[in-house]
Amino acid sequence: MRTRSRSWVKYALPLAAAALSFAVPGVIGWLLLWGGLAAFAALVSGAAAARFIPRRVREGVVNAAVTAAGYAAVVFIALIFIFIFKEGGAAFVHIPPREFLRTLWQPALEPPRYGVLPLVTGSVLVTVLSLLVAVPVGVGTSVYLAEIAGAREREVIKPVVELLAAVPSVVYGLLGMVILGDVIPRLTGTPFRLNALNGGLVLAVMLTPMLASLAEDALFSVPHAYRTASYALGATKGETIRRVLLPAASSGVAAAVLLALARTVGETMAVLLATGNATILTLNPLSSVRTLTATIAIEMGETAFGSEHYHVLFALGIMLFAVTFAVNLAAEVIMGRFARRYRR
Repeated sequence: MRTRSRSWVKYALPLAAAALSFAVPGVIGWLLLWGGLAAFAALVSGAAAARFIPRRVREGVVNAAVTAAGYAAVVFIALIFIFIFKEGGAAFVHIPPREFLRTLWQPALEPPRYGVLPLVTGSVLVTVLSLLVAVPVGVGTSVYLAEIAGAREREVIKPVVELLAAVPSVVYGLLGMVILGDVIPRLTGTPFRLNALNGGLVLAVMLTPMLASLAEDALFSVPHAYRTASYALGATKGETIRRVLLPAASSGVAAAVLLALARTVGETMAVLLATGNATILTLNPLSSVRTLTATIAIEMGETAFGSEHYHVLFALGIMLFAVTFAVNLAAEVIMGRFARRYRR
């Protein structure tokens, strides 16, 4: 009876929010009004459907909606494929493939130069530097949280690590530009204030939460019998982690690294702000570089629609799409094998 007598509250709250909107000016008032009305309409329609529509019909509608959503994701990916290859494929028709293998990227020259080697080496350099820092830190954090930290420590550290993943990438880029842009030249003497090392460190901080979370899940997936058997044979906790748990979870950790690699290759704003964006063919981590993603972000707004430069930028998008798709596919295959191994 008490539940029924208070069921009106859930209908009154959206109406109260809509009424409050008349006292709140601006965008917030507009959100309160339409959000309250939408919530009230959803509640009323849900109650009416539960009362007047048979359960079997409701379940059929829900199943159809979920199925349509699943197929919609596939359709959207296919449309992205078609659009990118349609726009970028024209570049390979009008420009000889050997032109892309040159070492000069200067679209403003006459004739323009579209050598992507400086952009590829810049992307590879920043990616390798970020993984060299993020993988040991992320995997070490996951081992500590999964096997060493107590319950109270885990309650404090894990939310802090996950909070790092909530920080927008542009904020990390600004921190790298302002803080690391001063620290790295002072420590190394490089004349480049923004360089590949700067971008790699920024990306490493961004990747650590994802790596730590995925690697921790892989460690938790290892059967507890492995730990018990190792301790029964006289192994210490450190030996168990090093010789039993990490080898057993190696597939899951490798998948986590591959997903981090895909995230690094596709990152734009952080590297755009932190790497200096100089189209220099170099492997020096203290030199300014430009990545493929930063090039697309910088130059797409300055190109004429349908021009040669426009299609070349979409060709860079094809390269990025192919790399990230292949890396994600490999990660899914590895994680599937890892799950099947412990499902038996």
